[in-house]
Amino acid sequence: MNNKLMPALIGGAMIGILCSILGQIPIVSLCCCLVGIAGGVVAVMMYVKKSPTPMTIGEGAMLGAMAGAIGGAIYFVISTIIGLIIGAAVYEAQMRQFGSSSPISGVALIIVGTLIGGLLLTVLATAGGLIGVAIFEKRKPGGDVPPPPPTYGGDQPGGFTPGGGAGYGTGA
Repeated sequence: MNNKLMPALIGGAMIGILCSILGQIPIVSLCCCLVGIAGGVVAVMMYVKKSPTPMTIGEGAMLGAMAGAIGGAIYFVISTIIGLIIGAAVYEAQMRQFGSSSPISGVALIIVGTLIGGLLLTVLATAGGLIGVAIFEKRKPGGDVPPPPPTYGGDQPGGFTPGGGAGYGTGA
């Protein structure tokens, strides 16, 4: 788990910081979906380069989810702070401009919106982890394991029993 932490932190930091910045621009904020996927792919790429064993699809999904959770948490904190600085009124005006209405408003809207965004980034980064395994993991599972040595026991199939003869095991 420790060797997966650094790639997850780097992929998560990429997700959280870029989406916090891009999320403040209305049309460009759609790119956060791609950033979430890319963060999972980057985390898997970094892990595969350093790993001595092949990565499974499940491990790729887990690493992507770790990167997404870290990125989602960073996104939540930074975007909530930015949202509170810019002000809830600006967000409400943007919602009205795009024809959306919401039963909640103000600070609650900022918190719920960034929380949902962080959860979606986790899901997207998990998908990115799966994509990253498909792209970067070219090694076959168990490919580095050498074949078992041949057996020479007489009781096993394919084995043989040495023939008896003079001087065999007698020292003479």
